[in-house]
Amino acid sequence: MRKRRETLKDTEQEVRVFRNRSLLAALVVVLMTGGLVARLVYLQVVQHDIYITRSDKNRVRVEPLPPTRGLLLDRNGMLLAENRPTYNLTIVPERVDDLEETLGLLVNILGLPEDQARVFKERSRQRQRPFQPALLMSELNEKQIAKLAINRYRLPGIEVEAQLLRYYPDTDIMSHVIGYVGRINAEELASLDKGDYAGTHFIGKTGVEKEYEAVLHGEAGLRKVETNARGRVLRELGRTDPEPGKDIVLTIDKRLQKLAYQLLDGRRGSIVAIEPATGEILAMVSSPGFDSNLFVTGISYKDYRGLQNDPDLPLYNRAIRGQYPPASTVKPYMALAGLENGVITPKETVYDPGYYKLPGFERRYHNWLRWGHGRVDMHRAIVVSNDTYFYNLAHDLGIDRLAEFMHRFGFGEETSADVYGAASGLMPSSEWKRERHGQVWFPGETLSVGIGQGYWLATPLQMATAMSVLANRGEWVTPHLAKRVDGETVTPPKLKEDIELSNERWWDLIDRALEDVMTGSEGTARRSGQDLAYRMAGKSGTAQVFTLSNDERYNAAELEERLHDHALFTAFAPIENPQIALAVIIENAGGGSSHAAPLARQILDAWLLPDDERLDDAGAATEEHEIHETE
Repeated sequence: MRKRRETLKDTEQEVRVFRNRSLLAALVVVLMTGGLVARLVYLQVVQHDIYITRSDKNRVRVEPLPPTRGLLLDRNGMLLAENRPTYNLTIVPERVDDLEETLGLLVNILGLPEDQARVFKERSRQRQRPFQPALLMSELNEKQIAKLAINRYRLPGIEVEAQLLRYYPDTDIMSHVIGYVGRINAEELASLDKGDYAGTHFIGKTGVEKEYEAVLHGEAGLRKVETNARGRVLRELGRTDPEPGKDIVLTIDKRLQKLAYQLLDGRRGSIVAIEPATGEILAMVSSPGFDSNLFVTGISYKDYRGLQNDPDLPLYNRAIRGQYPPASTVKPYMALAGLENGVITPKETVYDPGYYKLPGFERRYHNWLRWGHGRVDMHRAIVVSNDTYFYNLAHDLGIDRLAEFMHRFGFGEETSADVYGAASGLMPSSEWKRERHGQVWFPGETLSVGIGQGYWLATPLQMATAMSVLANRGEWVTPHLAKRVDGETVTPPKLKEDIELSNERWWDLIDRALEDVMTGSEGTARRSGQDLAYRMAGKSGTAQVFTLSNDERYNAAELEERLHDHALFTAFAPIENPQIALAVIIENAGGGSSHAAPLARQILDAWLLPDDERLDDAGAATEEHEIHETE
């Protein structure tokens, strides 16, 4: 009986223990379930906005929409820079598991040389921000696009995009004035607004493309798209359209630009033509030019080396960067300086025995005509380009008065409004030499400057600008390249004050002398002035490339071609109502009258005369021999 009670007691205890344990287990389950429910409520309700955003990011992608670049047109509406449709290959590295493997696969699929893989790697890093596509290759052909489509499943993060690519129809002719666009490099990337340039792979590098980048570029847009797990776009959820860049009508006349380039015929040189009344640049040619389309998608190492190593320097913009002694083309300005400063009078004469000697010195500074011109006044000195007269005038003026007056015509200054990269040239003075060389100015150096030699350097744009101011009788109109931007007329700022002479009659005296350069019996450019249908003012010049000793004679036949003198010519026409002013320079061509003046005549004929009245040949040339002395 006692044993039975003990057995019942043990069973009750076991039931009690089991019940307690069950309750405890149930409590734990309830607590854990409550915690799980609370966590689910927290995640699904409290943090709903956070996780719904993260979820959307897994399936929704925001893509930039690059703007269409503005067009460039000439003054008559002819296209100078346009956009052509093309297919580009892009990559988003963050969506690629193994970048090296993927790039290697692309090389094999597209059949590209191994060095292209290195280019791919470099370009894949040139991005504006994470998850933005990097441009690997432009202008894919149909065969390449087909190969990429077949292998798409093997290439996550790789896309073929249709975009517009810059194209220049007149490459060599317009290469320097328009410039070109190219791939955005790392340095540019650091300074750009990443929002404005999202999705944009190209930027203006030189010329008008660089100067007006902000206007031509436009504003980027965005689109929100839904993608699958592989990143493929399923549908578009919304978009903000990009704002295209503004079109720019340039002052350039394509017909005149083409003629000027053809007249240079591959020779090293430049022609710049300006409309005096407005300052509009009608033509601005640098020869030789280059194919600017090569730079748009990335020029090859071989092509770039070829351009760099070309001895004719096709990448060098001679029109705005070439700095040459302006030679005898400055003599009209010298005459005005003498008149304005009371150093000479129109009728005062100087006797020229063929040389000039500084007072108290025996050294002779020779005239280009060794036996001299005899007695010359200001008019005849300009017409025959007499050096002795202008040696004497320069000495009487002194370098500082001379330099001050020449600055009024823009020499030694950058006076254009929107010409990217234009050089300022050099108008020397005693202060300049002291600061630059730590030396005093010598009187003999003034003589060289007086005939446009020595330290004096000017660009073709500056020479054309000065001639334009002379044609305007001192009125300054700033040279510029943009005529209209998005339909709005461009009015450039006036960068210099008008030149007001104490006697307005002096303008007439200079005009008459420059006209006789073309039509007078002694005029140095009289052969190019034959049968003129309009009144033309012109001045030739021949700039020395190296210095000869005092008694040494210049003999072109004994020198290599690149040591020959430069040929220069400046002109404007018609005299009574100037419509065009220009400067022509041909490197190492020799006399300005014999080589540069005929080109200027054909440019003026093309601009001023109807087609049936133009001369095919501006006439045979005469030889002009300028001074070739040291300072």
